[in-house]
Amino acid sequence: MEIISIREGGPEDIPAILHMLDSSVEWLVSQGRTGQWGTKPLSESPKTVESVARYMDEGDVFIAEVGGVPAATLTLTDSPGAYLSHLPQPGEPERYIHWLASDRRFKGHGVGSALLAHAVEETRRAGVSLLRVDCYAGDDGKLVRYYESNGFTRTEAFTVGENNWPGQLLVRRV
Repeated sequence: MEIISIREGGPEDIPAILHMLDSSVEWLVSQGRTGQWGTKPLSESPKTVESVARYMDEGDVFIAEVGGVPAATLTLTDSPGAYLSHLPQPGEPERYIHWLASDRRFKGHGVGSALLAHAVEETRRAGVSLLRVDCYAGDDGKLVRYYESNGFTRTEAFTVGENNWPGQLLVRRV
């Protein structure tokens, strides 16, 4: 098994992060699972590119590498995206996970779980005990179960937009 190393990311990693997102979309489409991120590469969406850059400015970006190759990414900030402003706020400091994605060539290597474990440690190191994430909850629910298998618990289901995109908010105490 190859060693996973995790490093801080920066603006120079945006092309690699967008590649990971595009790789995830391609894989989802190949599985017939187009409800999460659609069918087009996310790198072609100005809104997505802006979101990746904005969260990078607002938080801490981490890159998991396998053999020196960027394999997965995750960003931690102090709050969820504005699309969740209608949900109850936690009433305590939190760290929030955004843009967890991997280059699908590394599927099964444990890079996503390694990043989630790193997010737990970073949250604890910051003196914060609440780590939250939201994800797509449609189709077969595999993504929600993935987060649960990494120690998160479901809290609130929600929908976003006129298409009622189904989401799930999850929490982990650290």
